[in-house]
Amino acid sequence: MSAVTGGTQQAAPGAEVVWAESGGGPPAPPERRIRPNSIRWSDVGVMAGSGLAAFALVWLLYTRLAPTSGTLGFVLLWFTAFVVIYWVCERELEGPLVAADKAIAVLIGSIAIGLLIPLLSIVLFVAWKGLQALSLHFFTDNMASAGPLAGPSVGGGYHAIIGTLEQVALALVMSVPIALATAVYMNEVGGRLVQVVRTLVNAMSGVPSIVAGLFIYAVWILQFHHTFSGFAASLALSILMLPTVTRTAEEVLRLVPDGLREASLALGAPEWRTVWSVVLPTARSGLITAVILGVARAVGETAPLIMTSFGSNSVNPDPFNGPQQSLPLYVWQQYQLQLTGPLARAWTGALVLIVLVLVLFTAARLIASSRNVAR
Repeated sequence: MSAVTGGTQQAAPGAEVVWAESGGGPPAPPERRIRPNSIRWSDVGVMAGSGLAAFALVWLLYTRLAPTSGTLGFVLLWFTAFVVIYWVCERELEGPLVAADKAIAVLIGSIAIGLLIPLLSIVLFVAWKGLQALSLHFFTDNMASAGPLAGPSVGGGYHAIIGTLEQVALALVMSVPIALATAVYMNEVGGRLVQVVRTLVNAMSGVPSIVAGLFIYAVWILQFHHTFSGFAASLALSILMLPTVTRTAEEVLRLVPDGLREASLALGAPEWRTVWSVVLPTARSGLITAVILGVARAVGETAPLIMTSFGSNSVNPDPFNGPQQSLPLYVWQQYQLQLTGPLARAWTGALVLIVLVLVLFTAARLIASSRNVAR
């Protein structure tokens, strides 16, 4: 039995109120909150059903009724039908706004996966070829006692790893301060020469790497009569890193809110203090990303090194005196021989170079994260 109290019919103890005071009908069901980027089992079911329905439809129309056939055409038509069917299903279940959002998310996610597949294919293929000759002696031996006919178990790339680390470190020391100062000038200081400097930076971004090597060869080696060295290679690499770091750092500095600058200036801090204590610490993570992109631009270059460091078969720890080897040049020289042993060492050197870049990127990210946490 139910009781009526104050004009509202109430259910038995423990039951919910089923009648509203105003209309006398059942209350509207509570609104279901939609959280972006959330995936439910129902969404997975709709997506899987849409994929199966699209596959069946395209298989019937494309392979049985259409005059043409082919794997690529089948995949493209299936994906198009999948997106359309998925949008229609979500439109009936969630409404047009949610359906459009989910369809665009599926489309962008599919494009990202499609771009990721070639990258993973390259990395896995290099790993498969490089692991065949990878052993401890590659990190402890050099090529001083290994001839062209020597097998992959003879010789290593220890000297090339040392050279790569030294050359990239010197290039970072030379290019990063200049690049950050240029970015601060263009975004924070300003002046009549901003457009000229920005034009020069954009022009340098399109300079081929071999031109940088030729420039250092003509000026540093021929004009000033210096020998081939790791330092000459680092000069060429710094030319390649400068525009990348500068342009990325400028874009990062633009993202710093103007309110932070205005608050610092309102408290009486001079402009240089505002840039040093407010702007640069706020953009620290993005600036580290700019440096990482600069390293990625230069660490795999081979053409500038041919005319600057020249390469060596033995360890040369002094980058300022004598030819020095590096991993990209080592891979190129070993590949040129087109023999079993050198080819195996070339693939191993390419794998070590990829792993070395990943280690450097991970270390930079960890340093940036630790500093942000400390703040």
